[in-house]
Order: sequence, then C-alpha cells, then structure tokens
Amino acid sequence: MAVLHAWRAARVTPLGELHTPPRMTAVLLRLTVQVVLVASLWHGLYANTGTTAGLSRDQAVTYAVLAVLASRMRELDQYAGRDTVLQHMHFGTIVYWYLRPLPPQRYHALRACGEKLYGFAWALAGYTVCLAAGVIDPPRSAATAGVFVLSLLLGQLVLYYVLLVLDQLCFWTVRNNAAMLILIFAQNLLSGVYAPLWFFPDWFVTLSAFLPFQATLNVPLSLYIGRIPLSDAGLQLAVQAAWVAALHVFTRFLWRRAALRVMSQGG
Repeated sequence: MAVLHAWRAARVTPLGELHTPPRMTAVLLRLTVQVVLVASLWHGLYANTGTTAGLSRDQAVTYAVLAVLASRMRELDQYAGRDTVLQHMHFGTIVYWYLRPLPPQRYHALRACGEKLYGFAWALAGYTVCLAAGVIDPPRSAATAGVFVLSLLLGQLVLYYVLLVLDQLCFWTVRNNAAMLILIFAQNLLSGVYAPLWFFPDWFVTLSAFLPFQATLNVPLSLYIGRIPLSDAGLQLAVQAAWVAALHVFTRFLWRRAALRVMSQGG
C-alpha cells in the first residue's frame, strides 16, 4: 500500500505533461531552439580565440549545452496539476496535506522525485541526440562519467532542498512569487546556467563558493568537461554532500514549524 501511495504521488506532474501533447511539443521545440542557439552563440564567441578562462571552444559549448539540458529537470509546469504549495496556501487546502496518511514532507519529496525522473528522461534524450550529432563531447573516461553522474545527483538534491525552502516560505508569507523570481535568477546566475563561473570576476566566484547554487550545476558540469580535475572530485563531492545534509536538517526544522501554523476546523 505504501508503494502504491508513493507511485501515485510521484506521477502527478508527469501525467499532467503526458496527457497534454501540445505541451510536450512545445517543450521539444523550445529545447531544440535553446540548444541550437546556445551552441551557435558559443561557437561565435570562440570564432577568433582558442582558449578563454581556461576553457576551449569544445569545452565551453559542451558546458553550455549540458546546462540547457540539465535545466529541463526543473522546468516542469507544476501549476497545471493544481498541487503546488503556493496554490494550496492561497485556497486554504494545504490542511489536507496534514490529514492524509502520507506525511506532507514525504508527499512533497515523492512529487519532486517523479518530476525529476520525468525531466531526466527529457535531458537524457537530448544528451543522446547531441552526443550523436557531435554537438557535445563525450566524457573523457568512465571514471569521469561516474563522478559526473554522482555529482549531478547530489546537485539535484541540493536544488530540491533550495526550492523546498522557497515552498516552505509560503507558510509564513502565503505567496512567494517575488521570492521565486529572485531565486530563479540567482540560481541561474550563480550556478553557471547563463555562463561558466570562470568567466566572472574573482570576487563573484569567491562569493558563489559560500552559497549552495554552484553545487547544483556548475560542479557536475565542470567535472564532466575536465575543468575540475578528478583529483579534486572528492572535495567537491564532499562539499555537495555537506550542503545536502545542512539543507535537509534545516528543511526538517521548517516542516515542524510549519505544522504549528496549520489549523483544521470542522470534521
């Protein structure tokens, strides 16, 4: 029964996507356009230079395209399922999360797991096509591929907890639209979605090192292209794991505090 509840919770958002073919077509078109434009941009930027900020043209293109594909793992239309924390807080239905046999923190995690797996399927398909077309370089070795996958998993966990904190903010503010826009911009900028962090000034790179954002994307992609050598992989993975542990403890505390703010009246 527990497995059945978990499966039903995990498939909510993916089912909403799969049952709307026009939405899937739009996603495919947007992803294709993004990959083509990003690859063309970086090819153009490297037209008259060989290496910039320690990255060759192929490394930069691979990094940028992988960043586009990885972003697909968090760009799902959660509002279509009418089951976001923001929507439940607005309509007062968040109380039902606390009346179910499944604890709200586990339900939220299962929802996110299903969304991540669905997004990963898109990213993997895009990666396969780009690799076959020669748009991106393959990993340098099997060890690099293994470390990249582990780092990417840890990065997605960090991202989940960062977004969870934003959802939990609704228990105190009811709405988090402005905070969401700020976080998305900060995440894209500080994680290296817009450009690898090595293109930014030294003070910016130092600042980002004290925040969890670069652990979500910049670290795994840098390991993939070889910008971070395998000899430093252990330290980077440890930092990612530390962020996961710290954010896990913090969000558990927020879940307990949030429960005190939820009141159920009537039967």
